[in-house]
Amino acid sequence: MKAESFTQARPATPAAHHGHPHESARLHVAGEATYVDDIRELAGTAHAALGLSTQAHARILAIELDAVRAMPGVIAVFTAADIPGSNDCGPIIHDDPILADGVVHYVGQPLFAVVADSQEHARRAARRAKVSYEPLPAVLDPLQAKAQSSFVLPPMQLVRGEPAARLAAAPRRLKGSWQVGGQEQFYLEGQISYAAPREDGCIHLWCSTQHPTEMQHVVSHALGLAANQVVVEMRRMGGGFGGKESQSALFACIAALAAARLRRPVKLRPDRDDDFMITGKRHDFHYEYEVGFDDDGRILAARIEMVARAGFSADLSGPVATRAICHFDNAYYLADVDIRALCARTNTQSNTAFRGFGGPQGAVAIEHIIDSVARELGRDPLDVRKLNFYGGEGRELTPYGQRVEDNVIHELVAELEADSAYRQRRRDIAAYNAASPVLKKGLALTPVKFGISFNVAHYNQAGALVHVYTDGSVLVNHGGTEMGQGLNTKVCQVVAHTLGIALARVRATAADTSKVANTSATAASTGADLNGKAAEDAARRIRQRLAEFVAGRHGIDADAVHFADDHVHAGAVSIPFAECVQQAYQARVQLWSDGFYATPGLSWDRSTLTGRPFYYFAYGAAVAEVLIDTLTGEWRLLRADLLHDAGNSINPAIDVGQVEGAFIQGMGWLTMEELWWNKEGRLMTHAPSTYKIPAAHDCPAEFRTRLFHNRNHEDTILRSKAVGEPPLLLGFAVLFALRDAVAAVGGGRCAPPLRAPATPEAILDAIDAVRAACAPPAAEVQS
Repeated sequence: MKAESFTQARPATPAAHHGHPHESARLHVAGEATYVDDIRELAGTAHAALGLSTQAHARILAIELDAVRAMPGVIAVFTAADIPGSNDCGPIIHDDPILADGVVHYVGQPLFAVVADSQEHARRAARRAKVSYEPLPAVLDPLQAKAQSSFVLPPMQLVRGEPAARLAAAPRRLKGSWQVGGQEQFYLEGQISYAAPREDGCIHLWCSTQHPTEMQHVVSHALGLAANQVVVEMRRMGGGFGGKESQSALFACIAALAAARLRRPVKLRPDRDDDFMITGKRHDFHYEYEVGFDDDGRILAARIEMVARAGFSADLSGPVATRAICHFDNAYYLADVDIRALCARTNTQSNTAFRGFGGPQGAVAIEHIIDSVARELGRDPLDVRKLNFYGGEGRELTPYGQRVEDNVIHELVAELEADSAYRQRRRDIAAYNAASPVLKKGLALTPVKFGISFNVAHYNQAGALVHVYTDGSVLVNHGGTEMGQGLNTKVCQVVAHTLGIALARVRATAADTSKVANTSATAASTGADLNGKAAEDAARRIRQRLAEFVAGRHGIDADAVHFADDHVHAGAVSIPFAECVQQAYQARVQLWSDGFYATPGLSWDRSTLTGRPFYYFAYGAAVAEVLIDTLTGEWRLLRADLLHDAGNSINPAIDVGQVEGAFIQGMGWLTMEELWWNKEGRLMTHAPSTYKIPAAHDCPAEFRTRLFHNRNHEDTILRSKAVGEPPLLLGFAVLFALRDAVAAVGGGRCAPPLRAPATPEAILDAIDAVRAACAPPAAEVQS
C-alpha cells in the first residue's frame, strides 16, 4: 500500500477516545477470521481424541487398548507412561495430571489419547477402550468435603477489628446460609490445540489460550524440552472467559506429545460434550454468615465463611478464593469483619478462572446480606446500600488494608438513580403488585466496586514490540491475547495515538512467545492496562528517535516536534509521516522498538491477606426491573439501566459492548445457568441441550447503557479503566429484582430464601416459602 492511500483512508475521528470498529470486525462478518481450527492443515496432519473416565473416584486396575488400536485409521495411543517429562499441567500446585495415572478423580478425566487419520476415527476409537476400576469413596458435595476437612489448600481467614465483640454488642443481628451456583464458560470456540514438530526436537503450537507463556511452560515440562524449543502462537480466540487461562494446558500438552512422538502435526479438538466433561467451571460457593447492624441498617460487624467447590485439584482456586475475600466488601465500608474461605476438594472437574475470578462470588454475598438487612428493617434496599457506602471520615479503608482513594460510587449511583427514575418506578411497581395477584414486578439497584490488577504482584507486567515500516505502516505485537474483547483494537489505537497517525496505518499480529517472552495471562481485566502501556512505551521510543532526527535537520529542540494528523510538525514545517519515516530510514534511524510496563505501587502479603493488591477500582451500578409469573416461576427482564465507570474510555463503542455482554453473562450465571451432577458424579448438564445460557430473547426490551465520565486518577493507559470483568457484577441487579418480586408475594414483609441460579424452580420454591412464612395465624384465618 502506498503512503498516500493511508491518508485517503484516514478516519475523520482521532485514534483514541472514540468508537472504532473491532480490528477484525470485517473478517468476523465475512467468515474470514482465522481461528486455530481454520489454519490450513499441514501435510500429514493427524487428529487426536481423549478417552475419559466413567468413575468419579477409583483406582485404575487395567486399561485394555487393543480394541482401540484395531479401529480404522488409528495411528497411535498414548497413556501417562508415554509422557517423557512431567505428567502435570497444574498452573500453581503440581497436582493435576495430564493423563490419569493409577487413580481417577472425576467423571470425564482423560485416561489416554488416540491419534488417527481423522477426527471421527479418533473419537470412535476412543470409546472402544475397556477400563477396569476399583471404586473409591467419592465426595461430590463441597459441604461434605468441609465436614471431612478435605481441602485442596489450607483455609484462609482475614480478620479486621473485633468482629466477635461487635457482633455481640450490635442492636440487631441476622444470620443465615445461602449459595450460588457455578457457571460454564461456554466459549463459542471450544478448546483446541494444533502442534507441529520442528527441527532439532522443537514444537510449534497453535493454541486457543489466554496464556501462551503458560502453555509454553507446561509443554516444555511435559516433553522435557527447554522453553526456547517451544513456540506458542495465538492470533484470536472465539471466547475465553477464564476457561482458557490454565485449562487449555491439558489439550496443548497432549497435542504436543503426539506431534513430538509421531513427528507429524497433530490437532486435538474435543467436541462440546467432552469439553464440558473435562474442563472446570466457575466455582460455586456456599455461605454461612452473621451480621450485626443498627436500626438504620448500618453494618457494625460481619462474619462469613465461604466454601468454594475447588474440584479434585487446586488449579487457580487459591487466587480465586483470595479475590473473593478481597471483594466481599464490594462498595461498602466494613469496620469489623471475619472473612473465611475454604477450597473444598470434590471428585468433580477442577474449577478454574471465570470472568470476575472469585470477585463476583465474594461481592454477591454482601449484596444478599444487605438486601436481607433492608427487608428485616422494612427499608428500601437502596437506602441501606447507600448508608453503607465507602466515604466519609474514617470510612476509606478496605478489610485488607487498601485505602479507597478514587471513590465515585456516591456520584455514580446518584446519577443512575435519577436517570432511571428509580423512586417513581418503585412507587409504580408497588401499585402494580397490589392490584396483580399472579404477576409480580421487582426492582433493584446494585453497585459495583471492583479491584483491578492481578493479586500476585509479579504478573502485573507486559512487553510489546512496535515496528514502523518505510511506507509509514506500523506493526505491533504484544503479550496479550485477543478473545473478542477488542484488546488488539485498543492497543492499535494507543500506538496510533502515540505516533499521531491514522488508526488505519496500524496492524496487530498474533501473540507469539518467540516475539514477546514471559507474558502474563490475559486475565484479571488487565489486558489493555498492561499491554497498552507496553505498546505505548515502545511507540514513544520510536517517536522520540524521529523527533530527534527531525529536530536535528531543522535546527529546533526535539520537544518542539509534534506528531498529529498523520504529519510530523517541526515549527513551520509539516512533513507527512511516511515521508519522515523514509527519510529517517535513509539516515539509519532505528524504526522499531520494544516496550515494557510494570504496574507500580502494588503489594500483597499472602500470610496476612493484607496489602495494596489493586492499582485502582472500577465502579458501576445497574437498575433491573423484572416480571415474574407466580404460577410457573417464569420471569422476564423488562428493563435494564447500566452506568459503568470505564475511566477515560479508549474506545467507548467496544466498552459499551463489553458492559452489556458482561451484564447478560452475569445475569445468566445468577438466574438460568445451572450445573447438575448425578449421584454417580456425572455432570448431566454437559451440552447446549441441557445447559441454558442467555439468548437474544433474554435481553430486555429497554436496555439503556452509558459510560460514567471519570478520568482515572491513576496513570493508566490514556487514563482509561479496565472493562472486562467489573460489569459482570452489574448482573446482580437482576437477581435482587427477582428477590424483590418474590417478596411482593408476601407483601414485602419476608426475605425470600431465593437461591442462585434463580431458575423457575428456585423461584417457585422461594414463593412457597414466602407464602408459608407470611401466612396469617390459623385463628386469624378462621375469624
